Amino acid sequence: MSTFTGSSNPAGAGPGTTTDGKNGTRNGTMNATTTTTTTNTSTSADTESVGTWRPRLSGMTWLVWRQHRAAFWTILAATALSVAWMVYQRGQMTDFLDSHGYPAKNIDDIGEQFRPYIDSFRSATLGLSVIPILLGVFLGAPLLAGDLENGTAKLVAAQSMSRTRWLVTKLGLAGLVVVVSTTALSAVFGWWWSPVKSEATVLEWFSGPAFDNTGPVPVGLTLLSVFGGVAIGVVLRRTLMAMVVTFGFTVAVQILWGQFRLSFGDVITVNTHKGVGETSFPSIPDGAYQPDQWYLTGSGDLVGWGICAEPTEAARNACLEKADVVGWSVEYIPTSQMNSMQWFGASVLFALTAAVVAFLVVWGRKRLV
Repeated sequence: MSTFTGSSNPAGAGPGTTTDGKNGTRNGTMNATTTTTTTNTSTSADTESVGTWRPRLSGMTWLVWRQHRAAFWTILAATALSVAWMVYQRGQMTDFLDSHGYPAKNIDDIGEQFRPYIDSFRSATLGLSVIPILLGVFLGAPLLAGDLENGTAKLVAAQSMSRTRWLVTKLGLAGLVVVVSTTALSAVFGWWWSPVKSEATVLEWFSGPAFDNTGPVPVGLTLLSVFGGVAIGVVLRRTLMAMVVTFGFTVAVQILWGQFRLSFGDVITVNTHKGVGETSFPSIPDGAYQPDQWYLTGSGDLVGWGICAEPTEAARNACLEKADVVGWSVEYIPTSQMNSMQWFGASVLFALTAAVVAFLVVWGRKRLV
């Protein structure tokens, strides 16, 4: 008995270790190997999660991102490059202005040396102004039209995932990319422009290149263009046709916006009764937008300031006296209203975009197959 016990539990072996026979050796080896592998795997996973962590998408979000990743990455990459270029241009411009004593020295006094920086602003505004059109045509129009045309929408409708969730995920992810890119471009362009914002020779604040590319306006214009393109694609169900019609739609949006842009301001009217000589014109704030001006008569009526465009000064004075002109009536919108006008106009664009999204959701629940 003592001999059997000693051979089965030799010296140096733990109470729970089995060493006799092949099974005992294999079990011990397998346990050690399993423990080592588990430890290595855990260590590798921990190292990966710490060193190379990045957000991971899953489910429907992952599917939509993967389907449109080429367009999304192109937009984000182009945004990053544009932001970097504008940051560089601002640095170059401020260094130039500092070296020439601005703002103590007027830009007009600097002369043609500042011309390249003005050209850079105009190139940037031209590129920024076509972004709503490009994204509407190449992102909005094919977003759902392609799925309807090639049958992907029917495949999605046959799955357990609801059409509404699929539609909302597509619209939400596309809208997120648009908001991120346009917000970044608007903020950086406004930052670039801010040192010379008061200089009309660079950009006039009420002009489209300045007003439409800063603040919330570019975000609103681009969202309306993109989701309008999505709606056109859903109705037409053909990608190429939808892209053509969306191009016309986005151009029309730009034109209509240009017509109503300044109507969001609060017009201030100044009347004078000091005649209409060279020194009698009313004083208005620097940089203010002046919609119109008239002659003011003694009875309070307004007449066109060109009514007495006579060839001689004597004839002009006689005409003014006959018309009983006593002064000027001038309308203007000060620069200080720019921010409130942009938010008011952008709220209208956001409301129109919300209406388009509501149409897409209602239409998608019934006919998006």
